[in-house]
Amino acid sequence: MITKITKICLIICLLPNALIANTKYFKQGIDLYKNKKFDEAKFKFEQDIVFNPKSEMSYLYLSKIFNNLNKKDLEEQNLNTVILLNPKNEEATYYLAKLKLDLSDYKRSKELNNKLLDFCDKFCAKGQKLKIEIDKLSKQ
Repeated sequence: MITKITKICLIICLLPNALIANTKYFKQGIDLYKNKKFDEAKFKFEQDIVFNPKSEMSYLYLSKIFNNLNKKDLEEQNLNTVILLNPKNEEATYYLAKLKLDLSDYKRSKELNNKLLDFCDKFCAKGQKLKIEIDKLSKQ
């Protein structure tokens, strides 16, 4: 009986600390990202993912960091993870479509952009501009 009470007390004491740490790492990552301290921000977002493997926003910011560091493969990997976690993440879908266009994968870019236009809310205008750009470049 005493061990059950001890376990419950430990869970009650440690769980809030883990949740606070998770939020803390993400917020620190955002601050570092805004100050263009990409290596330090990357580490904080990775720490956040350790506590919350489904943190789509941490993966999204990692993709933005890799974009700034011109590491296209890692950017794509993180964008794909965001879309896996949330297939209707407009920002990730838009940036992945844009990345595919930059890599001359017009077919995949068009597919992604069409999906974006089906469910967009905030990225509709950007999606429409990207559609024109895809059509123009795929005809050349």
